[in-house]
Amino acid sequence: MSYTFYQYNPINFIVSILHQKIKFTNPTANNFFPTLRKRVDGYFAENGIRKSGGKQLLFKAAFMLSLYLIPYFLILSNQFSGNVLIMLCIVMGLGVAGVGMSVMHDAIHGSLAGSALLNRILGASIYLLGGNAYNWEVQHNRLHHTFTNIHDVDEDITGKFLLRLSYGDKRQRFHRFQHIYAFGLYGLMTLSFLWKDFKEISLFNRLAKTGLTKPFPKSELIRLLCTKMAYVAFIMAAPLLLTDISFTQWLTGFLIMHITAGTILSTIFQMAHIVEGAEQPAVNEDGNIENAWAIHQLQTTSNFAGRNRALSWFIGGLDYQIEHHLFPAISHIHYHAISPIVRDTAIEFGLPYNAKENFNHALGSHIRALRKLGSH
Repeated sequence: MSYTFYQYNPINFIVSILHQKIKFTNPTANNFFPTLRKRVDGYFAENGIRKSGGKQLLFKAAFMLSLYLIPYFLILSNQFSGNVLIMLCIVMGLGVAGVGMSVMHDAIHGSLAGSALLNRILGASIYLLGGNAYNWEVQHNRLHHTFTNIHDVDEDITGKFLLRLSYGDKRQRFHRFQHIYAFGLYGLMTLSFLWKDFKEISLFNRLAKTGLTKPFPKSELIRLLCTKMAYVAFIMAAPLLLTDISFTQWLTGFLIMHITAGTILSTIFQMAHIVEGAEQPAVNEDGNIENAWAIHQLQTTSNFAGRNRALSWFIGGLDYQIEHHLFPAISHIHYHAISPIVRDTAIEFGLPYNAKENFNHALGSHIRALRKLGSH
């Protein structure tokens, strides 16, 4: 099946997005996923293991949270200054990224633990990062994981500040240089939580007209306001009130922490979908995708899993994005084991399995994709 890139057209957008819910409409392509799911389920049954992360991931969650919180409390101890404070802020940034990729991400997908309550508790770690659990679940779990790389529905590729990540966005002359300046903007990712979550209210209300989402609940608005104020108290008020740190020093440390985390998180996420071979399918005249959902995931997603198991451990198995997109309810600790099953089944059905050799190959592919998006 061939795809054309989505050409920006306001009329197409109104018809396909605002007037009806996008559907995947190719039942003849549906044999792949039932076969794959049966084989993956068979792997877990034969080995007598659960699909959640279990104790192994609980230990990892404790480590990542400690990586974030221990430097924070060391800063509050008011015993450090100068370069030591800078290093503590960098470690906090690593902790933010680690919690985001290895704790919050799995927990909100419901795959970290076998207990729904424990997943909910650990999913709330997103509030420590300045984010919002409800918004993440809707924007990431429902929209991104369902309508991957579809313009105007997958917010991960649509309407980015100074970046053109979607062929549906209008190309500006400065986009020709985005492969050079993009990584500077990636550092703003977690900073954007401070205002992006409020912007999501109007987006979700707009998409609610199609049935893609529900109108933003009033109870969640109250939770959003309270958690944002709590984050400001945690990350700003406490250090300024309990230590000798000046506002300038605090702001510098705050930016260092977020730029460290944002650069890591954005780069990892972008190498899953903005690389060579990852398609951006167009909706048809009826506003639907002429494909099966699972095959759509294969065609829009890429791996960069190599031999660097330490990197894979730190980034929460997100180098196995194909496995994650097909089985988001399975913990990332199992992706390495099930990836041969996914790859072999895809090949058997004549489907793509877009896997870059390693991190460096994926990074180069992402840069080339940015250059192409900026010039075509």
